[in-house]
Amino acid sequence: MQLHVSLAALVSALPLLASARLEKRQSTSLNALFESKSNKYFGTAFDVGLLQRPQEAVTVKKQFGMLTPENSMKWQSIEPSRGQFSFDLADQFVAFAQKNGLRARGHTLVWYQQLSPYVESITDKGELIKVMQEHISTVAGRYKGQLYAWDVVNEAFEEDGSFRRNHFYNVLGEQYIPLAFQYAKQADSKAKLYINDYNLDSATYAKTTALISNVKKWIAQGVPIDGIGSQMHLSASGFPSASTVGPAMKALCAAAPECAITELDIKQAAPSSYVAAVESCAAIHNCVGVTVWGTSDADSWRASDTPLLFDKDFKPKPAYDAVVKAIQSS
Repeated sequence: MQLHVSLAALVSALPLLASARLEKRQSTSLNALFESKSNKYFGTAFDVGLLQRPQEAVTVKKQFGMLTPENSMKWQSIEPSRGQFSFDLADQFVAFAQKNGLRARGHTLVWYQQLSPYVESITDKGELIKVMQEHISTVAGRYKGQLYAWDVVNEAFEEDGSFRRNHFYNVLGEQYIPLAFQYAKQADSKAKLYINDYNLDSATYAKTTALISNVKKWIAQGVPIDGIGSQMHLSASGFPSASTVGPAMKALCAAAPECAITELDIKQAAPSSYVAAVESCAAIHNCVGVTVWGTSDADSWRASDTPLLFDKDFKPKPAYDAVVKAIQSS
């Protein structure tokens, strides 16, 4: 029996076939796959304002297992005036995670950017310590027992390995870092407490070696640092790139009880670079997970670089396919 199929029928079937292939790709959960293969999470940065795009929520719930609020827990957002807290967006973020069975990280308690102006007006040491303690105790205390981790101190080092001359350092010196961790521990004893920074992508880079040296020193002194977060905002080539992240992650993870890739994005989303980044965590027993800094390119703080795993229409990109294949074959 001969089967005759017209060219028109074949052409008309192509969109259906393409749609079926896309649906199959999107049905794969990065988090479920990463957990099953390595017992690690795969997360994304997310804020509730993005729920205005229905596909955002669908993709986040399907693909990821850990959420980080991009802005809603930063100082200026949550305490714009001293003692005047605005928890609405942060509460909605935590509620969304809990409703959908997802874990969440807190981000960030002490950072020199997006800092409320009233903080930068304080030059008295005792007063600044009091303000920092009040802020950390109130914010971390509100979500006690509800978050996997906190990025306690964010971006404390310069590229040459010296301490960043931010307002906290200029008034308090380096002691603001141990103090921040102590206050966070008092507020939420169960959350993992992280120091988080960018350009930690070469094991021999001055910033990387300085952070490692200081973390080891602080831990030896009893400072409750649980983890190091490597943001991993990578370029397509040159520094920082994926070519050196393997040895860098080994060095970072050896300095603390645990570590994580916390803000991954890569200019032009080169598949091989994404694979190298994810594998740098997968290969290390105490690297607990990977978080990409946004779901679709439309979300990204560097959108013109198209650096994420999903395009502006939430379609998975070649980098997504490469990461899935690498995890499956690990």
